[in-house]
Amino acid sequence: MHAQIQPYNLVLRIGAKMLIPLILVFALYVQFHGESGPGGGFQAGVIFAAAFILYALVFGMDAARAVASERILRVLAALGVLLYYGVGLASLFAGGNFLDYDVLAQDGISGQHLGIFLVEFGIGITVATIMVIIFFAYAERGVAR
Repeated sequence: MHAQIQPYNLVLRIGAKMLIPLILVFALYVQFHGESGPGGGFQAGVIFAAAFILYALVFGMDAARAVASERILRVLAALGVLLYYGVGLASLFAGGNFLDYDVLAQDGISGQHLGIFLVEFGIGITVATIMVIIFFAYAERGVAR
C-alpha cells in the first residue's frame, strides 16, 4: 500500500530538489576558487557533505544509501588521502621536497597550480566522504532522527 505524501513533506522534498543542486554547484565553486581566494578543499568538502546530508534527511537513509553505499564512501575517502599523498610522493620523485609543487611542471608557477589543485581536490573528497560516513554512523544509532 502506497502512503500518500503529506503536503509539508511534498514542499520540503521539492524545496530540497531545488536547493541541493545549487549547494553542489557552490561546493564546486568553493573547491576550484580556493586556489586563488577564500575556500578550498576542506570548505568545499563540508558544503558538499551538507548537501548530501540534507538529501538523507529529506528523502531518508535508504535513498541516501542507494546513492552512496558505505563501501563507495570508504573507497572515495581513501582515494582522497592517496591523491594528497601521491602529490607529495610525486614531488619527492621529481627531486623536490614532500609537497614541493614547483617540481611538478616545467615552471614553478604551473607546478604550484597543479599541485595545489590536486591536493585541494584530494582534501575535498576526503572531507566530504568522512563527514557523510560520520553522519551515517550517527543516523544508524538513532541520534540524527
